[in-house]
Amino acid sequence: MLKGLAITPPVVGRISIGRVVERNGKRLPEKDDQFTLTSQVQNREGWVLHPLDEQLRKDAGGKLRSIPVRLVFNDPELNLRADYTLFDRTTGRPQCVGNGETCRRRGGAEGVETLPCPGPDTCSYAAGACKAYARFNVLVGDGEEDALGTFVLRTTSFNTIRTLAARLQYFSAVSGGRLATMPLELKLRGKSTTQSHRAPIYYVDLVVRQGITLEQAIAQARVRDEQRRNDGVDQAALDEAARRGFLSGAYEELEEDIPAVVEEFYPEATAGDASAEPRQASPVNLTGRLQEKVARIGAG
Repeated sequence: MLKGLAITPPVVGRISIGRVVERNGKRLPEKDDQFTLTSQVQNREGWVLHPLDEQLRKDAGGKLRSIPVRLVFNDPELNLRADYTLFDRTTGRPQCVGNGETCRRRGGAEGVETLPCPGPDTCSYAAGACKAYARFNVLVGDGEEDALGTFVLRTTSFNTIRTLAARLQYFSAVSGGRLATMPLELKLRGKSTTQSHRAPIYYVDLVVRQGITLEQAIAQARVRDEQRRNDGVDQAALDEAARRGFLSGAYEELEEDIPAVVEEFYPEATAGDASAEPRQASPVNLTGRLQEKVARIGAG
């Protein structure tokens, strides 16, 4: 196996809530109030739609604001990976990736150094150019066509990152760690803030599928988990394989993916970016404060 290459979940498509458009000679992100499912192929007009986009849009009656999904892993942090990321605007490569405690930074005699990470608000090295950046891999539907082929939602929305992290922790807790068998759906929500000048900001939430209660979803998860065990599916081994794969490389993104990431989330002008909403106070660690809150609730 190649050393230094992160082994990430197979991706068959993308989920976005915006698109990149050309305006005054610049390609800038434009917000939207619905999901779009695309393939991994681009043409002059942008990303080519995935066949599932039309199918789900037809079922939804037009605007696609919810997507039925399942998760690949039981471990919340394998499904959602969030970092503070600084991209080099010249090369498009990640220059520094951290979690608010430690970071991996290019440079120095050894190529990649492990250093303390103060977070984006107080980091003199990033000088304000570092953002929270997350990747969320899901199976659309029940994974009928490809049980391990995921769609990836990439986002710099702090509302999305915080909401998804909370939902994953809570669903994992109440289901007894059966995230991979919970019937869930992505749901697009909107809110207005003074920072957005009361214009709507859209973010992604994760809920149980429409028409069933949390208790029914947990019951279904237990039955499906038992059936998969009987069929020989070793979910713990799958989680462990994914964990080792992520740790095998310094950075998750392939170099061929980075230009599209930089274009969508790190343009020179970010007006109208649905995924990069106005800056809010960032936590010391993207998931640390959430986990502390969960622990306090449990202790109470």
